[in-house]
Formats: sequence, structure tokens, C-alpha cells
Amino acid sequence: MDDLIRLLIHNDRIISNKKNNLKLTKDEAHYLNKVMRIKIGKEIFITNGQGSLWKAKNLENNFIEINNVNKPYFFQEKEKLILGIAVVVPKNGFEDILKMCTEIGIDFIQPLFSERQVKKFTNFSKKTLRWNLIINEAVEQSERLWRPYLFSGVNLIDWIDSRDFKDMITISVTRNHTSENLNLWLKKQQNHLNKKSGVLWNVIGPEGGWSKSEIEFFNKNKIPFVKLSETILRTSTATVNATSILNQWRNDFKLIKNL
Repeated sequence: MDDLIRLLIHNDRIISNKKNNLKLTKDEAHYLNKVMRIKIGKEIFITNGQGSLWKAKNLENNFIEINNVNKPYFFQEKEKLILGIAVVVPKNGFEDILKMCTEIGIDFIQPLFSERQVKKFTNFSKKTLRWNLIINEAVEQSERLWRPYLFSGVNLIDWIDSRDFKDMITISVTRNHTSENLNLWLKKQQNHLNKKSGVLWNVIGPEGGWSKSEIEFFNKNKIPFVKLSETILRTSTATVNATSILNQWRNDFKLIKNL
């Protein structure tokens, strides 16, 4: 595939341009013309974050010409096994979490609030706007064709109570010698997971650890505990590690099925 600069544009904007000419936003035009210095007439790639990739040409007056909107240059099928990471938002490092989890290949990202969370966030809608922009940049940089979805922040207990019964959830813990490593747990559940059509979630707690009442809630709801490492990890490190384990397991699982 050609090595061209990529730009993520919402699907509605792409398909609504009947003449294949699309007006860029101020930020998009700045990125192409000032940051990446794409000359007039040069080609770029456009993705909608939903599997489709088009070739486009940079035009004057902040327009681009998209080649054959109705027939993408390339299309990637959506993953059948959907992976989610749910994380109690840490005081620092959440933007790095978004970047790295997007690059690795997570499908859903769920910010959570918990009892021992160090920093309580206000004006969350403004934060979410910035976080979505960070995800967009990571999609472009990593050349993903499917953009991960970022949910609104919600209380941990409320979120678990609202999960579809088809979803599978694991809770990452430390200092629990009876818990299996996440990668081992995934291998043991492989046949069962293949029959599920929901999301496979791993939940990362606050750096202060889970509270007693939260542990009791997990036990009451029979949610399995797993370990990510033999060492104590920061929230940001644990989240990226869990995402890597989940994505590697999915890749290995697909290889086994295709043998």
C-alpha cells in the first residue's frame, strides 16, 4: 500500500460530498498545509475510522478531491472479537493511555470513576472533546482503519451493572497470589469466548487500589480477578500492558482459527 499521509474524517462528511470535493475544517487544513506541508495536487489517504480508505488530492482553497467515494481504495472488515479497556482515570497520564491503546488496537475505551480515585474530574465534557482529538491523531499516526470508541465517564459500579450479559469482564488486581495472569486466563476461556458476541473487557483500577466495598461487589457478581504482572504497575503502565495482552491474544486466536 502506498505510503501517504492519512487524515481521519467523519464518514457523514465523506459520503455527503456528491462531487467528491470536500471542504476541510480549519484544523484539517492547518495539519495538511502547515504541519505536513502537503503541496497542491499531491495525494493523501482519507479514512472514516470505519474500515474504509480513500485516495484524495490536496486542492487549493482548503479543498480535497476524493477518488470515487462510492468505491474505497481499500476496506478492512471489523474485528469479530471486540476488545475493551475500562480504566479509572488517573491523575496524570490518561492522554498517553489513549494514544498507546489506540496504536495497539483496542476497540472500546471506558473512563471510570471509583472510590479511591486520586483526582475527581470536573467539566468532563471538555475533557472528552480533547480526548477524542487525541484518539483521532493516534488513529492517523498508527494508520488504523477502525477508530476506537471512547465512552463518557461513569461510576465503576454503575458501569458494571449496565453491561450486556454477553460481555465478559476481568478485574486487574495486585498482591493477589491466587489470581491467574490475564494471558493464561484468556487461553483457558478460549472456547467459551469464541461463542460470545459481546465485548471482552479488562478493568484497571486506581493507583490507590480497589476499595473493600468494590472488592466485595466484584466477588458478589463473580467477576474474575486477573494479574498483569508480578510487579506493581502504575495505572498507565497497567492499561497499556493489558491492551497489549488482549490484542496479542486476539491475533494468536485468529491465526489458530485459520490453520
